Amino acid sequence: MRLVVKVGGAALDNKDVVKNFAHSISGLARRGHQVVVVHGGGMALSRTLRELGRETKFVNGLRVTDSATRDVALMVLAGQLNKMLVAALTASGQTAIGLCGGDLGLFRAAKKNADLGYVGEVCRVDCAWIERMWSHGAVPVVSSIALGVDGEYYNVNADQMASACAIACKADALIFLTDVPGVKGSDGDVIRYLDISSIPSMIESAVISGGMLPKLEACTRALERGVHRVRIMPAAQVEVLPGFFTHSVQYGTEVVRH
Repeated sequence: MRLVVKVGGAALDNKDVVKNFAHSISGLARRGHQVVVVHGGGMALSRTLRELGRETKFVNGLRVTDSATRDVALMVLAGQLNKMLVAALTASGQTAIGLCGGDLGLFRAAKKNADLGYVGEVCRVDCAWIERMWSHGAVPVVSSIALGVDGEYYNVNADQMASACAIACKADALIFLTDVPGVKGSDGDVIRYLDISSIPSMIESAVISGGMLPKLEACTRALERGVHRVRIMPAAQVEVLPGFFTHSVQYGTEVVRH
């Protein structure tokens, strides 16, 4: 099976979660699954920006990224966090290669919105290189930075990059590991199965907002473009991943299309 796993947020700040994540990805690979890891790292990026005295602004869950912020994103996402995940996977016995979306021309981006600055949306994915890495038993670990058609690097929402990767590689499943237990309804309880047809009304009534907006947009796009399963689940329960295709997963929200 082909699987794209997106990880980010507080999970990357927790050494135990990162260790468990690495063991789980290794377990999937040992079972013969072809895995791509896509990661963000918004919390680490925001922390570094604060340390540098730079303000962070968000619009509909997307970070406004001027050129200086973009350069810091390159340093934190494509550098520090990417190599940390590669090291964790290597320590668990899994061969991994760390990349940003610009490497090998894997992900090309176009400017998303002039008001957001250097924020891009993926316009092309080259899965041939990913398949070459799989053929050598490696897990690609890709940070959410893509090279623009104009030659500039762009910060890309990691959820959207993971979705684009899953679509292009014809993945069987796309999993988002999050800081929350799943998508919550108006009663505050986690919704176990969420049909994409319900999402617009939930956004209108503000049940869904902030960072969950781009995540559910990414889920919808993946399901509409042929990805069979999409699940949002807490990173704290990452140890269930090796059995994802053979056992019922009790954690998080399965996003479905009926």
